[in-house]
Amino acid sequence: STRTRPCRSCVRGDTQRACTAGARHPGQVPGGRQEKQAHPRPKWDNKLQYLLSCIGFAVGLGNIWRFPYLCQTYGGGAFLIPYLIALVFEGIPLFYVELAIGQRLRRGSIGVWTAISPYLGGVGLGCVTVSFLVSLYYNTVLTWVLWYFLNSFQSPLPWSSCPLDVNRTGRFEAECQASSTVSYFWYRQTLNITADISDSGSIQGRLLACLAASWAVVYLCVIRGIESTGKAIYFTALFPYLVLTIFLIRGLTLPGAVEGLIYLFTPDILQNPRVWLDAATQIFFSLSLAFGGHIAFASYNPPRNNCEKDAVTIALVNSMTSLYASIAVFSVLGFKAGELSTEHGLQTMPTNHLLFPEGHEVECPEVHVHPQPKCDLVSAGGGDVSGTGLAFIIFTEAILHMPGAPGWAVLFFGMLFTLGLSSMFGNMESIITPLLDMGLTHRSIPKEVLTGLACLLCFLSAICFTLQSGNYWLEVFDNYAAPLNLIIFAFLEVIGVAYVYGLQRFSDDIVCMTGRRPSLYWRVTWKVVSPLLLLTIFVAYIAVLVWTPLSYRAWNTQYVGPLGEWGATLGLIWPFPVLPRVQMTRKQKDTWQDRRPKLQDGGAS
Repeated sequence: STRTRPCRSCVRGDTQRACTAGARHPGQVPGGRQEKQAHPRPKWDNKLQYLLSCIGFAVGLGNIWRFPYLCQTYGGGAFLIPYLIALVFEGIPLFYVELAIGQRLRRGSIGVWTAISPYLGGVGLGCVTVSFLVSLYYNTVLTWVLWYFLNSFQSPLPWSSCPLDVNRTGRFEAECQASSTVSYFWYRQTLNITADISDSGSIQGRLLACLAASWAVVYLCVIRGIESTGKAIYFTALFPYLVLTIFLIRGLTLPGAVEGLIYLFTPDILQNPRVWLDAATQIFFSLSLAFGGHIAFASYNPPRNNCEKDAVTIALVNSMTSLYASIAVFSVLGFKAGELSTEHGLQTMPTNHLLFPEGHEVECPEVHVHPQPKCDLVSAGGGDVSGTGLAFIIFTEAILHMPGAPGWAVLFFGMLFTLGLSSMFGNMESIITPLLDMGLTHRSIPKEVLTGLACLLCFLSAICFTLQSGNYWLEVFDNYAAPLNLIIFAFLEVIGVAYVYGLQRFSDDIVCMTGRRPSLYWRVTWKVVSPLLLLTIFVAYIAVLVWTPLSYRAWNTQYVGPLGEWGATLGLIWPFPVLPRVQMTRKQKDTWQDRRPKLQDGGAS
């Protein structure tokens, strides 16, 4: 039998005797010393608060706009095969490790890894550093969402028509007419984007105000740690599911929804090896592994808690949410595809030529040929079909075709804001909890002051994203600041637990917490499968970076509008933080085009 009775000292919470030989207890560091805390450690009010907090941290914006894109790109039925394999052998085992060590050692990321081995203290420091960097640009996305949310309380919506030119002569902005209304509102009226990253531009006051408001909301929610986020999480974690359900019901009743879902789940042969890398990394980032947030959340659990059941439950809920969101998104995009074909005067147009047509161009009737070189949804919508391109252009344009568009816009952007806010709770806990554990502040200084200083520092550091070139910097950070670091941290985490701390000792600790010894599946994945899989992902990721020029999408001056071309190349890599930080920059100069944006008469500046 795999079940064993927990020892008496563990049940009593006796921190002076080990449950089993060599096991460390909460608050104990190597050498038997009892670590002091400047602030008493809070506890969750109930189990539901903890589960919702972990789900809210794991389920983020990527579940809405990244998973559907990957599922469609490789064929939904086929993509789910490597996705589920990665979930079983990489995602859930690593997630279990983080919840278990956080609950057992009752410390944040720095304290946990320092307790396991002083040589692994850099892993905890790296988690804090990456969480800080991610918080900067993640909350900037919420800034854009807030801007759209506030503009949604208008009828008609401000991105439904082109504005008049600056001379008020009755003519519309030529730049808007050359692209589309949603693209013009996003790239010009929201970002007021420059030609490339070398042209910083000026700070946009409206975005700066929204950034301050977003950080103020985050601060008010995390002001007292889990004591305040535990109250807010009931709304921020559950409201997105309500809105997704509303959009799903509405989307399935729209014409074209069936075609969108057929295209989503049409299987494709797994010939592209990149699908395995994308599936593994999607699982990795979707569960928010190696950030330190789940370690911090688990550290507030009682010592006797079934963390194995929690890990499996939260991971499955996260993956099912991704699939649920894909169905809702593609039902609406199928409707949008039908509307676009009607606008172009086509009786029938295959949906797969309209949703995400990489390599699928369609010929438009001559009477409808505009300055645009293509008439697919990506060209008309303004570029990318994942991330901000999906949220602020394609889906936003789809909402325009729905009756009662302002109401749907309020629901959509309200859902995105609460979805991102839940993830920000975990990011901030990843930063604040280790700082509190280290006792950086005196006991007389309240936690609210440290939290306020952390939020203020993040706000000041994120002001660069409100520049006209801020979207370029955000894309560079998103692509190169976190992914490689997180893969390294996760590899060191599982190696640290399985080989440094010791798998036998770790198994004994799990017996104390759950009353059940880990099965053969857990031991094999921790010892062999997960490390090898992470090492393979690391090598594959390095190969992709070597063979693919580090780049960001810049303004395409050949087409007056926001269709992005991969212009100048600039990449930032933030290596393992315990080593000297090296910044790698690679530029590829475009000699065939002018770097300045070619605005037509009356273009916004």
